[in-house]
Amino acid sequence: MANAVASLSFRPAPGGLAEQVLDDAAQALLLRVHERFQDRRIELLAARTARQERLDAGELPDFLPSTADVRAGDWTIAPTPAGLQDRRTEITGPVERKMVINALNSGAKMFMADFEDANAPTWRNCLEGQLNLTDAINGDISLTTDAGKEYRLPEDAPIATLLVRPRGWHLDERHVTIDGVPISGGLFDATLYVLRNHEALAARGWGPWLYLPKLESHLEARLWNDVFSFLEAELGLHRGTIRATVLIETILAAFEMDEILYELREHAAGLNAGRWDYIFSTIKRLRANTELPVLPDRVQVTMGVPFMRAYAELLVQTCHRRGAHAMGGMAALIPSRRDAEANERALAAVREDKRREAEAGFDGTWVAHPDLVPVALEQFDAVLGDRPNQLERQRDDVSVDAAQLLDLRVPGGAITAAGVHTNVRVGVAYLAAWLTGSGAVAIDNLMEDAATAEISRSQLWQWVQRGAQLEDGRTVTAELVRDELVDVIGQLRAELAGTPALERLDQAAAIFARVALETPFIEFLTLPAYEALD
Repeated sequence: MANAVASLSFRPAPGGLAEQVLDDAAQALLLRVHERFQDRRIELLAARTARQERLDAGELPDFLPSTADVRAGDWTIAPTPAGLQDRRTEITGPVERKMVINALNSGAKMFMADFEDANAPTWRNCLEGQLNLTDAINGDISLTTDAGKEYRLPEDAPIATLLVRPRGWHLDERHVTIDGVPISGGLFDATLYVLRNHEALAARGWGPWLYLPKLESHLEARLWNDVFSFLEAELGLHRGTIRATVLIETILAAFEMDEILYELREHAAGLNAGRWDYIFSTIKRLRANTELPVLPDRVQVTMGVPFMRAYAELLVQTCHRRGAHAMGGMAALIPSRRDAEANERALAAVREDKRREAEAGFDGTWVAHPDLVPVALEQFDAVLGDRPNQLERQRDDVSVDAAQLLDLRVPGGAITAAGVHTNVRVGVAYLAAWLTGSGAVAIDNLMEDAATAEISRSQLWQWVQRGAQLEDGRTVTAELVRDELVDVIGQLRAELAGTPALERLDQAAAIFARVALETPFIEFLTLPAYEALD
């Protein structure tokens, strides 16, 4: 008996968006990608669950004995394409049309257009995001607001080079199913982007250059590598046309940086120190280990504390040994135009952060706002000069072991009532905006995304579970968090008056209470939140 032919179905979207993006060629390729790689994706997600069970039982992360030869080997990734050599400042943001135009015009060397943490994955957002990127690559993108303001690309001036971050392995795209099974969000994003744009990207001197989020092992990198090789073969592209920078934003991936680059070596471009998700992952994966310290308020967990400094230095050393770019972390500040003195203090902190990264050997860094582009460029220009990067700096002075990566002490750190308030406020306000379709949200002069909301709720969860003590002597309990939640809802109800987020505030608060207080720990807050998203 012949095998049944798989069937792809997709949900219609306003304005015929789905039909514009999901033509016959796209459907056929998505079907082939799903059939070839879905089972392995599910197996790898199951492996995450099994690993968490071992960690909960007392196992600590360590470098893998089975891959010692990879770490000791004398190998490098494939040479980086010319258009990816100078990455000294990258601006990030969602794939929303105005953001795409402003980011490309920002003066940054690169723009990382995000389908993941900065994007609320409504069906409209994901489809319009694909159209926006195609228009941008073709130079046809523009926008006129209801107020008559126009946004467009310059005709002659250079624009930022485009990079794209698809969703992580854990996220589905429920609007597209194959025999009733949702397709992987990441495979959906990456496959469509490469299929739709590879020819126009080549004509610009660019390529299908991606960022890969949330990896937890080299086997997850191997799966992406196989996806890239498959797409290149299907589309007639030279091997290595697709390039990826991997975000090292999980505590487990930090122990497999060499191995991740090795698996992707034909398709690798570099590693990025995804600091916010890294803090979240550290809390999440080590949550049951009572011998490790509890992290204090988020604002105190800087890149200067032992475990963060060790991870950053190891990343630079690993990248440069392998011929890969080392990319620094996010500056999330939104400069204030109301308080000049406070604004200058905040900008001074950003300058110091970017100076530290440049002097540590990073080849570039991330910012979330166009006003920070010149601030970051200044610091990297001072170190790089006319050089596109500093790959030649090997950082042979660095020696990082497992104990250093797990040294969670924060000298002088404390858990405060203000820290509890900030975590509740950021988490609820972010989710309320996310549920309306906004994935990058300005809250108290910081650009918050899913990663920072994850820190907020995971810290509260850990503090409650461990019975952490506030600086004022009180114990962090579920009741204390719920009381704070009531106060925050009252404040936000006034602040959000007249905005779409107000209508989703109570729903956001209920989701936040679940992910911050329920046991067992919910892997990602976006999983229950996605169920409530349009």
